Amino acid sequence: MTMKKTCVIMVLLMAVLASCEHINNKEVPNFMVRLDLSSFAVWSTYGVAGVGDYRYFNRDKRLPANFPYNVNTYTGFGGVLLMMGLDSSTGSYSPVAYDAACPVENRMDVVVGIDSDNFDAVCPNCKSRYDVFMGSGGPKSGPAITHRYGLRMLKVYSSPSGGYTISN
Repeated sequence: MTMKKTCVIMVLLMAVLASCEHINNKEVPNFMVRLDLSSFAVWSTYGVAGVGDYRYFNRDKRLPANFPYNVNTYTGFGGVLLMMGLDSSTGSYSPVAYDAACPVENRMDVVVGIDSDNFDAVCPNCKSRYDVFMGSGGPKSGPAITHRYGLRMLKVYSSPSGGYTISN
């Protein structure tokens, strides 16, 4: 076998093996997300501060009940799960956010809860567990592992006013 053929075969083999590890974090529909927590006052009231601290936002369900939702606020398919976790891109503790809908169930009304012992997100129906603390949203157990489904990650932008804005 020529060197060129060997290289082509190796590249194809590596591509096949790499694709087997791909996590699909786009299984739930990509509904608009725009959550403005950009001012220091709003972030102090509704944001997350300590490691593992989390909060849900859902405009349709009015969660949290006293949040000042407006016509420019959108909270995705299953709502927004905001957590103070470890941002995998920076390696530091910072807010991370996900669409709260379980991708295995793929329904607006089936959202993950947080296991306070290890900060995993857990689906109440299929019992899949997701790594939300480390900033990946990847599957840890349950049917999500079999399907390679992860939670849809959202972007969290820091604001010069002392808070954050979440969008997709």
